[in-house]
Amino acid sequence: MEFNFHLKLNHLLCLFILILSSVHAQASSFRYCADLNYDVKVSAVEIKPDPVVRARPATFKISADTGEAIYGGKWVITVAYFGFVVHNEIHHFCEEVSCPVATGSFVVAHTQKLPAFAPPGTYTVEMTLKNEKNKALTCITFKFKIGFESFVSDI
Repeated sequence: MEFNFHLKLNHLLCLFILILSSVHAQASSFRYCADLNYDVKVSAVEIKPDPVVRARPATFKISADTGEAIYGGKWVITVAYFGFVVHNEIHHFCEEVSCPVATGSFVVAHTQKLPAFAPPGTYTVEMTLKNEKNKALTCITFKFKIGFESFVSDI
């Protein structure tokens, strides 16, 4: 009887993992940092894999539209964990995309390997795109998760 219980529990856990996997396959939700009419409108944020795996590459893809050409600038990225800032970085916009970015739709994709010691849980990212005159073209926040994974795979 105990064996049958463990077998049913394993099937239930597998089903739960499959359901969670299908939920995380969708685009991540985001919101704007302020109630401003930004020049760049973000349409989607996609994170792969989701949840992110420590010590493995993760790709953050931002789809957006601009009403004016973008000739330069920078992405300012802040990452918080339980409300505490744990990481800041700045990327030159033209190193992430080909500049100038023409009026219309564009995609910025950035791949990064998160540290093996990063604790599992939910992180909040704030990304601000500023032009070469330091004017905020857009600012969004979104969450991503680092999954619970066996420490054996990190060795």
